[in-house]
Amino acid sequence: MPYFDAASSAPLHPVARQALQASLDEGWADPARLYREGRRARLLLDAAREAAAEAVGCRPDELTFTPSGTHAVHLGIAGATAGRRRTGSRVVVSAVEHSSVLHAAGESAVTVPVDRHGRVDVAAFVAELAGERGGERVGESVGASTGGVGEGTALACLQSANHEVGTEQPVREVADACRAAGVPLLVDAAQSLGWGPVPEGWSLLTASAHKWGGPAGVGLLAVRKGVRFAPGVPADERESGRSPGFENLPAIVAAAASLRAVRAEAAAEAVRLRGLVDLIRTRVPEVVADVEVVGDPVRRLPHLVTFSCLYVDGEALLHELDRAGFSVSSGSSCTSSTLTPSHVLRAMGVLSEGNVRVSLPPGTAASDVEHFLDVLPTVVSSVRERLGAPASVPASAGAAAGAREALGAGVASGSEAEAASGAEAGGTEVLVLDALGKLCPIPVIELAKVIGDVHIGGVVRVLSDDEAARLDIPAWCAMRGQEYLGEEEVEGWEGGVGYGVRRVV
Repeated sequence: MPYFDAASSAPLHPVARQALQASLDEGWADPARLYREGRRARLLLDAAREAAAEAVGCRPDELTFTPSGTHAVHLGIAGATAGRRRTGSRVVVSAVEHSSVLHAAGESAVTVPVDRHGRVDVAAFVAELAGERGGERVGESVGASTGGVGEGTALACLQSANHEVGTEQPVREVADACRAAGVPLLVDAAQSLGWGPVPEGWSLLTASAHKWGGPAGVGLLAVRKGVRFAPGVPADERESGRSPGFENLPAIVAAAASLRAVRAEAAAEAVRLRGLVDLIRTRVPEVVADVEVVGDPVRRLPHLVTFSCLYVDGEALLHELDRAGFSVSSGSSCTSSTLTPSHVLRAMGVLSEGNVRVSLPPGTAASDVEHFLDVLPTVVSSVRERLGAPASVPASAGAAAGAREALGAGVASGSEAEAASGAEAGGTEVLVLDALGKLCPIPVIELAKVIGDVHIGGVVRVLSDDEAARLDIPAWCAMRGQEYLGEEEVEGWEGGVGYGVRRVV
């Protein structure tokens, strides 16, 4: 059964398995003790730290092992902001950072937008470093002289590559800007560290072993010498006081050994997997109608590709792919307990419904990718058919005959629509589609069915309280060549929004 979700957790690398088994026998003792077994454990811990530090590009005494990548992020952000509290509390982050970064930054976070590929706006990032919004400086480091908390920027955070769409971020450019501004930069390298070193200039770096084929339960936190850092947890003698508690030595040894092994294989495997991902990026739009491939087509991780399918329930799509033998992930609201789209897709402003993330682990066979591309069209078609999605967008006003009856009382047109929503200026034909209470992808499916019921230049106003509609209706307009007119609140319905769509073709 092909496993295509390495971005969530990669299969355990054979080297990690061997190192784990060996260190269970040799590394069970307390490395802080001076007797023979303790000294043996200390040698294993020191060797693992040196190997991991070499891969990260830092000194061994700058590297701390933590219980997870998320724990490393939380410790890094808390320690860096506490160490610079006199400067300020602002934490500048990209809008597509991992949730662990956003949660740790909390109310102090200032988000910087990204483009439709998910790449951060460097100019906007630089402006936020200085505390400038709209050309005005928000705060100075007033706390430096008073002993209180300043209003400046304490920390900047930027992932090396995005975990959902694979887009590589301009770490070097942002690092240079951070250095010039005197602001430390924390880089979340969880997705990219197994593929190669992070560009120089960072102050703190975090990663997680299970992302590169090491065991779960091991994270890395690197803090450069000279960075002001005040651990936010009670200190003990372990890990320089930054991550208290007994080290999971067998897992740490396996994590370091596997990182060294995957790095040795990375160059050749990246070329091979990039070719397979290019095949998916090219073929999916050819074999599946109404699909959007998202993420940067060039500056991206070699093993990851994401695409979204119109008129598809994401949860149903993932279940059907699982039944067909493929394990994939999704950022669609249809697969989440919150019923909101992934914050990454939302920040990018791309289609979220029917979202599929394919992330290939090392060793993926080309035949498995070919089989996936053979199966995908049938799976998508079956999900669309169950949802009653249109086979194609109507080409003329008459092509949607009977659509209103199929949708029932949810549609009003002509004078009825004007009574419900107010007449458009100049007497423009208006059709109101009531999709309140209906979840992704139903509002867009119903929009596609009725767009042909208005003449060219006419307007369909979709009433929806589904959070995904804010992304999916504009994306549908862009994909189908229609004009998106914007949104307005629906009076009398909390959370309801009216989305205007003008028929162009």
